[in-house]
Amino acid sequence: MDNVDKVGQQLLLVGSSGGHLAQLLALKPWYETWQRCWVTFDTPEAVSLLAGEDLIPAYHPTTRNVRNLLRNALLAARVLRRRRIAAVVTTGAGVALPFVVLARLRRIPTVYIEVYDRIDTPTLTARLCRPFLSKMLVQWDEQRRQYPEATVVGTLL
Repeated sequence: MDNVDKVGQQLLLVGSSGGHLAQLLALKPWYETWQRCWVTFDTPEAVSLLAGEDLIPAYHPTTRNVRNLLRNALLAARVLRRRRIAAVVTTGAGVALPFVVLARLRRIPTVYIEVYDRIDTPTLTARLCRPFLSKMLVQWDEQRRQYPEATVVGTLL
């Protein structure tokens, strides 16, 4: 990603609030030179952690909620159409799926970072996003049993 022309382009960082967001925030040394926007839930914690950042609120809950999946798909289509997105980077969970799928269909690179606390089994969101990913990153060597194509980046937290 370092050789991508950054002028006028943004990283789109997508993640549920809580631990998923915390793991994305841990990437700050990597993304701080990029223009960026965030998609997460409009919770007091997320709003506080992302104060001063470009925040796009997503619809929640996402687990088993088809209505919010559709609403987030429309949100993803709108965001990806209106902004010059260089790449979508996500740690999941459910909010990530429509952004990853629609970004990939628009030939925007997609990067998924599997969460650090799922070592022996893949997350549902990672399994669903996997066919649409440009790159899969994991935090533990053991996670490569589920994702042999993944790159181990080490723990983020």
